[in-house]
Amino acid sequence: MIRPNNDIARVKARIRAMQARRVDVTVRLGRNKVDRFRGTLTGVYPALFTVRPDNENFLGKTAYSYAEVLCGSIDVRPAPKKN
Repeated sequence: MIRPNNDIARVKARIRAMQARRVDVTVRLGRNKVDRFRGTLTGVYPALFTVRPDNENFLGKTAYSYAEVLCGSIDVRPAPKKN
């Protein structure tokens, strides 16, 4: 389900603002399966963006489309800063 009061341009602008920063990513895989990881948002392209996970052994997908964020399958937030 698409979230109300949101459009693809806003999603792209929000992701572009986090480029080269550490982010927390939540991936909803369906059937109550959720994958969470922390990484660096390395690439922002016209159709997708990429995240490099901090964990070198991470085996999941690291390139996501803006539509996945818009639909709520992916959640990308800035990682909290360390004190």
